[in-house]
Amino acid sequence: MCAQSNEKTYLDPALSVEQRVADLLSQMTLEEKVDQLGSYNQFNSWEEWSEFGRLSVEKRVEKVKAIPAASGVGIGIGQFSVFLRELPPAEAAKKANEIQEYGRQHTRLGIPPIIHDEGLHGLLANEGTSFPQAIGMASSWDPQLLEEVAGAIGREASTRGIRQLLSPTINIARDPRCGRTEETYGEDTFLTARMAVAFVRGLQGQGVIATPKHFAANFVGDGGRDSYAIHISERLLREVYLPAFEVAIREGGALSIMAAYNSLDGLPCSCNPWLLTGLLRGEWGFEGFVVSDYESVIHILVKHAVAVDKTEVAKRAVEAGLDVELPASICFTSPMLAGLKNGTISEKAVDEAVRRVLAVKFRMGLFDDRLVDEGKAAVSSHTPQHQALALRMAQEGITLLKNEANTLPLPAGLTSMAVIGPQAARNVLGGYSWEGYAPDRFTTPLQAIMHKVGEKGVVNYAYGCDVTGDSGDGIAAAVEAARKSQCAVLFVGNDHRTEGESRDRANLELPGLQTQLIAAIAATGVPVIVVLINGGPVLMTCWIDKVAAVVEAWYPGEAGGLAIADVLFGDANPSGKLPVSLPRSMGQLPLFYNYKPSGRGDDYVDLTGKPLFPFGFGLSYTTFAYRGLQVTPGNARAVDKVTISLEVENTGGMAGDEVVQLYVHDKLASVVRPVKELKAFQRVSLTPGETCQVRLELDVHQLGLYDAGLQFVVEPGEFDIMVGSSSEDIRLKGTLIVTA
Repeated sequence: MCAQSNEKTYLDPALSVEQRVADLLSQMTLEEKVDQLGSYNQFNSWEEWSEFGRLSVEKRVEKVKAIPAASGVGIGIGQFSVFLRELPPAEAAKKANEIQEYGRQHTRLGIPPIIHDEGLHGLLANEGTSFPQAIGMASSWDPQLLEEVAGAIGREASTRGIRQLLSPTINIARDPRCGRTEETYGEDTFLTARMAVAFVRGLQGQGVIATPKHFAANFVGDGGRDSYAIHISERLLREVYLPAFEVAIREGGALSIMAAYNSLDGLPCSCNPWLLTGLLRGEWGFEGFVVSDYESVIHILVKHAVAVDKTEVAKRAVEAGLDVELPASICFTSPMLAGLKNGTISEKAVDEAVRRVLAVKFRMGLFDDRLVDEGKAAVSSHTPQHQALALRMAQEGITLLKNEANTLPLPAGLTSMAVIGPQAARNVLGGYSWEGYAPDRFTTPLQAIMHKVGEKGVVNYAYGCDVTGDSGDGIAAAVEAARKSQCAVLFVGNDHRTEGESRDRANLELPGLQTQLIAAIAATGVPVIVVLINGGPVLMTCWIDKVAAVVEAWYPGEAGGLAIADVLFGDANPSGKLPVSLPRSMGQLPLFYNYKPSGRGDDYVDLTGKPLFPFGFGLSYTTFAYRGLQVTPGNARAVDKVTISLEVENTGGMAGDEVVQLYVHDKLASVVRPVKELKAFQRVSLTPGETCQVRLELDVHQLGLYDAGLQFVVEPGEFDIMVGSSSEDIRLKGTLIVTA
């Protein structure tokens, strides 16, 4: 047991974090330690939470206002889960201050709790700015812009007292049947890693703890099923599914990690000692704390069935390296305390978990500056600067997939056009979005197009059909609208009913009657432009040859309508690049560009593996020429950095952005290597006729592999250097020799 003391040396900011933690920990009782590993949520069950979610926004706000500051604090609870989401910014800040003041004044040690929420593509809270869904931001291939976006999300959170966000999602999306593909940065390890580092840095730069998730290898269960058992090899884990987490920690400095729901090689991730201690802390040196996915701790008992009771659950989880149970204390409460008192749970393991939690609280300044300025919260959310960021990110993420006969941008002399489809007059934000925004918060694609056309032309709008359902009553009116117009723009796709969390897909076809709607409009003979509003790939094979242009907008956020209209009319030049391969058929899945060679030869792979649109693909309204590849030095050692330089020229008639992509291939290795791997990229902006020098930096360490003994090594040999506009559109090739 701890020594009782009235000395609060740990409150002295002049001491080191280690000294402050040691002093505080020495004064804590077992009960106080256990409380630091727990969390409070005002709901006792998912059923209560669901019932709350069905209330109007106004009623939800009133209920949250009525919760006293002391609720759940007990003797010093460690976390408050999604506690301020319903409240407007100033009221959220006020409630946060009440909670922190109560903790300081009415608990023995005055340890500040952490209030957390979600921030995948915007703070999931009243008045938070909604940026494009993660898959759309990945399509920008712009980590610098993502860091700015994450900074904006962090400001909106920190100013209202939210000091941890359960973001970003950095799972690798190799199977688009997973409904949560929208939450990811796509199929590639390197692109995901760069975006992960950017997001973590942006968020934590605002004093908000980032929580990369879901650790590890979620979203790739058999059939693309979310949270299903994972039984892939350690080699594949280390090559594909773990690097983004490692980089988020080593480079980004992430201070928290979320353990996933799924089991990994027979052990639930929430009580997997190899994952949470051996790898995360032993190999990577992670110094933050691990939180559970919501209710994943009790799932050790009720889902995975590898523990006899809640005390054994608590023992297995905390001794494996899981530090905090979210969203409410079920096992990390009296069951853990009972195990500590009877000696079945290691007090040393609990002390280490508490030490990690306290260290982060000290590092983030929570002990020294726990209150927020309520007035600042009101002016820090949904600012004009944040709205401009949302528009810019939406513009950069929109990807042009097809543009037959330069149908886009729409001609200046257009006098009539049809706008058709279930997604035209609504704003679909994707998962983890605040649902209480007033309709006038957004400009829908239809409204933005009508504003562009103005009084010079006519917009003929028709709903056509719903995203789901089998009613085709509106298709005839849509056909008539198209016949009266010079062109038709169809807005189709998915929504929360057809994809997202708990919505894995067995079929990637457009749901409902949307495919029939496209066919009916195409049959009129007018040029048809399809705009996809969705979170994961859809199949297009049965209709893409019938339309003139296809625009992939993903879920483009609150500024999506404006961004789409800018692209359609040429006020913005599309520059997005696909972060996922788009399949031709279901039979190809899972599908990804960086596969390893087939044992039967390239001809066999070509029949089954070629996507409809490859990873990294995206058209522009202008053209770009590549020339003058140089690899310097051409012979390099494992410790060297190599520069791949080239010239890129805008050879078209419109200013635009190009994403230059560097791929490598190991020509001879001790273990089988992928046919190509992304290792660097750079976005460049060029005016017509302008040329720029592009320099891509390659650390030779990036060419390493896990050998037959799973030791990471950089082997000497020859590497193909490939630079291009997509994984399939390689413009320049060179060679790099790595010496011993």
